[in-house]
Amino acid sequence: MPQTTPGNTPPRTPAPLLTLTADTVVLVDFTSRARDRPPGPYRRLFARRGALAFTLGNLLARLPMAMFSVSAVVMIAGTRGSYALAGAVTATGLAATAVLAPRIARLVDRHGQARVAVPATLFAALGSLALLLCVRTGAPDWTLFAAYAATATTPNTGGMSRARWAHLLKREPQALHTANSFEQSVDELCFMLGPVLAAFLCGTFFPEAGTLAGVGLLVTGVLLFAAQRSTEPPPHPRTALASPLRTPGLPPLLAVCLALGAVFGATEVVTIAFADAHGHRAAAGVVLALQAAGSCVAGLVFGAVRPSGPAEWRHPWCLAAMAALLTLPLLAASLTGSLLVLAPALLIAGTATAPTMITTMTLVQQRTPEGRINEGMTLAVTGLLGGIACGSATGGWMVEHLSPVAGYGVPVTAAALALLIALTHQARRSGLA
Repeated sequence: MPQTTPGNTPPRTPAPLLTLTADTVVLVDFTSRARDRPPGPYRRLFARRGALAFTLGNLLARLPMAMFSVSAVVMIAGTRGSYALAGAVTATGLAATAVLAPRIARLVDRHGQARVAVPATLFAALGSLALLLCVRTGAPDWTLFAAYAATATTPNTGGMSRARWAHLLKREPQALHTANSFEQSVDELCFMLGPVLAAFLCGTFFPEAGTLAGVGLLVTGVLLFAAQRSTEPPPHPRTALASPLRTPGLPPLLAVCLALGAVFGATEVVTIAFADAHGHRAAAGVVLALQAAGSCVAGLVFGAVRPSGPAEWRHPWCLAAMAALLTLPLLAASLTGSLLVLAPALLIAGTATAPTMITTMTLVQQRTPEGRINEGMTLAVTGLLGGIACGSATGGWMVEHLSPVAGYGVPVTAAALALLIALTHQARRSGLA
């Protein structure tokens, strides 16, 4: 063997820094594929400048909408000892909202979101604080009605958010579909979390805690939302467009919203009564939250797919699916009488809610003149609120005079009525065409 010396040492072969194996090749291939994969629809949606900022502000502002009613009922009933008074006060606020909300939205269209939403929100916040003080100090009952009616100036933050998406994505129908789906899922999320948060705050700390937290979230959220001026739709101060109520095709949609609201209002009251009749009233909130969860998930999935055909063609199919799935809670209640069986039935029935509402709101956007989009969206929400009131009253009457099981026939009937209205309008349009 030849001897080596320091002067003639053979060069060493450097050790490899990375030993490639089959697993490494697979990992590198998977990583490169993940990198090259195009972003999903929701990631593309919030990649737009300013979209995430106004969405976060709107989420903070929208959550209290589902807190105020529960907080007011707990606060008034806990201090005055009367659920009848609490219900009458919240009903008065709902009626005032139905009158004022479209007018506030019209001002938003004419003068801009930030210019109108901020003072309207501050006035509504003062109304909530006045209600709290009247309850706390033992003021006469009529002051409660006046204070809670002042909260009706709260702007429709969900409608303003949808108006921003419609402005940003007017030439991107698929992206607008995803945005509307996300907004509906946010509605369902707030519906799930708001009442639970309000009940927790009022029960854990003091009866006014839910109202105070709601006011703080509302004001903070609206201020953050209004500060995002780059995404705000331009105002239309001198629009000569006709009222949305006179726009062809929109009144039938508002009638559909009224019927859909009856579905939601009746389902809530009847489910609470059914759980109470079986000794599980505390579980009613969980069961209703399952229905909202089914709708929330369905909304996100619906927004990620590319629906076939125009929204007007899909609308009756969505309503038909909703009416069909609402028979599941009726069957579960009548055949088993078990809350454990009713819960998954409501979960499945809830999966039709978001696609139906998304398609309905898309049609509202399409049929409302651009200069009055906030007013059109708020009219749809007002229709839903009116329907909720009617559905709650009808469901309560059925429960009291017949049974909770019979009460589940109200949501099915209301959904079938919404389907009939949509089909009638579609047939008339086809006849005119």
